[in-house]
Amino acid sequence: MNRILPYSWRTKVAAKRHDRSIRAVLDTPPVRAADDGVVLFSMIGTRVLLPYLVAVKSLWHQLDRGRIVILDDGSLTAHDKALLDLHCGRPEVIPIATVDTGEFPHGGCWERFLTILDRRADEYWIQLDSDTVTLGPVPELTDAITANRSFTLLGGTDGEIGALPLHEIARTLYPGGPEGGHVQARFESRLGQADGAPGWRYVRGCAGFTGFAAGGAGRERASQFLALLVDLIGAESKPIWGTEQIASNFHIANEPDPLLLPSRRYLNYWGEPIGPEAAFVHFVGTHRYAKGAYADASLDAIRTVGGEAIRHEDRRDPSVEHTARMRAAGSSLRNAAPKAT
Repeated sequence: MNRILPYSWRTKVAAKRHDRSIRAVLDTPPVRAADDGVVLFSMIGTRVLLPYLVAVKSLWHQLDRGRIVILDDGSLTAHDKALLDLHCGRPEVIPIATVDTGEFPHGGCWERFLTILDRRADEYWIQLDSDTVTLGPVPELTDAITANRSFTLLGGTDGEIGALPLHEIARTLYPGGPEGGHVQARFESRLGQADGAPGWRYVRGCAGFTGFAAGGAGRERASQFLALLVDLIGAESKPIWGTEQIASNFHIANEPDPLLLPSRRYLNYWGEPIGPEAAFVHFVGTHRYAKGAYADASLDAIRTVGGEAIRHEDRRDPSVEHTARMRAAGSSLRNAAPKAT
């Protein structure tokens, strides 16, 4: 029956099922947030609250540092914020409407990107999507933070060519010349036409997981990117979904000595088996709920960050009972638990 439903309906059904399967994240210990120069930053709303808790807790557990900042997409409820206070060390919550986009597009995650650029002066900001799971130790990230090097998740194995001059990106990835279709392909395939680019580089990265070193460039570089985008594919392309990711790729590539995370350990999930080396997985797009991999990875992470009782739960039927800690917090917090949507 599910196969004959429209794709959007099937996705909603799968998301509800996923939320039910990961509710045990509410039984895990809270993040011990610290004002130590590292920020774990995400844009979220009420529909992704439970997956977000898996994402941020699993990453924080491996890093064991940082405070949490959230960009509210406008849908977080008072109950959501109560749960975030409990689990994330009273995070700073920024209403998306307060972000001044100026010359840049509204929506399409631009508010998220601009917030990082505006506030990275003296802290290391890590952009974390809610559909990610950290599965094991992440020494590459620890080293990058220590060395104050920006990093990016690669979009795929084709990103392993590295951060290259613009014309080399176009020649290597698009040997047939300029292409149509998706805004990213239209932009990347025309990079060889960029005139007067002052040594700029580009990387085929993924904005779903990026690190921005403290003290790096801000909106001025984003303005340079926007001018390049308009020059290559037209002003009408600015508000199209996907331009923020291209901007992030451009920004990271032009940071001093950026770290490109090895794709065998930090990867996007495309429906293929996740290898034993994987430390971080981004469950992106149409394959997000394929083969139960997202739920399995989430439950593994919940066991890692949780107590002994959670680690011994059946992996397909996690407990939805709150711990004594949460019960002691009062029935108001229990009622704050979001319904699967």
